[in-house]
Amino acid sequence: MVWWPRWRAFGAALAAGLLGAALCLWLHTPLPWMIGPLFATAALRLAGRELACPVRVREAGQWAIGTALGLYFTAPVLAVLASYTPWIIFGVVVALALGWLGGLALQRLAGVDRATAFFAMAVGGASEMAVQSERHGANVGRVAAAHSLRMMLVVATIPFGVRYWGSHGLKEGHENFVPGAAMVDAGGLALLVLITVATALVFKRGKLPNAWVIGPLLAALLLTAFGIHLSRLPEWMIRAGQLFIGIALGTRFTPDFLYAAPRFLISVAVCTVAMLLAAAAFGLGLSQVMDIHAGTAILATSPGGIAEMSLTAKTLHLGVPIVTAFHVARMVVLVLTIGPLFSFLQRRS
Repeated sequence: MVWWPRWRAFGAALAAGLLGAALCLWLHTPLPWMIGPLFATAALRLAGRELACPVRVREAGQWAIGTALGLYFTAPVLAVLASYTPWIIFGVVVALALGWLGGLALQRLAGVDRATAFFAMAVGGASEMAVQSERHGANVGRVAAAHSLRMMLVVATIPFGVRYWGSHGLKEGHENFVPGAAMVDAGGLALLVLITVATALVFKRGKLPNAWVIGPLLAALLLTAFGIHLSRLPEWMIRAGQLFIGIALGTRFTPDFLYAAPRFLISVAVCTVAMLLAAAAFGLGLSQVMDIHAGTAILATSPGGIAEMSLTAKTLHLGVPIVTAFHVARMVVLVLTIGPLFSFLQRRS
């Protein structure tokens, strides 16, 4: 019966997440199936409730979102994205610069060492940045806490801001992206699940970053690009994916989270808000140059995660492939270069 307390904690988290989603649906918030569970479970965790999200549940949520995103990448969509390649590269460079400047500001505000500040503000995934930071002598706990707080702030602000701007007459742009598969087919869905899960397992075995998002996304992308439309994902699967990701983010917060290093967390919040504003300004400028919807550009350049920002684009009917391409490119470049970049900056200083 060792497993019982763990699954009871997950059951409690699931119940809290469903209640949070129901409340957000009633309030008509964006991303109700992720924002509601996130804040409901985070609030209960900070209040001392025993909630948990098993790794397999989080991975199932990432799989659903990665697969759903990959189904947007038809051959015509990839042709459009190819024309945006220089701007995607420019966006990656700006994201790296924002992370570096945020690290400098955090180092001064919080009084932490350079490695901890640098990796805490790097615009990457929490697990990847924690691993990289440990190799360079940073405080891994603070790095992980900083990324959890950043993701909560991003999810709490960007979807609401984008929906507000989108409803106040901003340029619509010309993107009209829809998934390649038009309907759910039981046999095709079973094959799609098999292929995407197998790809995720291969990526995970190869220790590639974000394997349960990138693996299914790439598998579904290749199938769609070659005109193989097996099935679209049922809406309940996508909602379950959002629910699981929201619970996984919310249960990261513990009762000791706010008391362990309040100055550090306040400094992270200040730096994150500054990065959000800078990224939004860059996105607004980019939307004029690229002739796309301002909401699409803001989501593409925001310091959030692939799943969260692409989901927001999907929910608000914006340019999902553009947002996904920007974030995937940034993640790949960041994972490959963040360690050497920190070593280079250390030598220069």
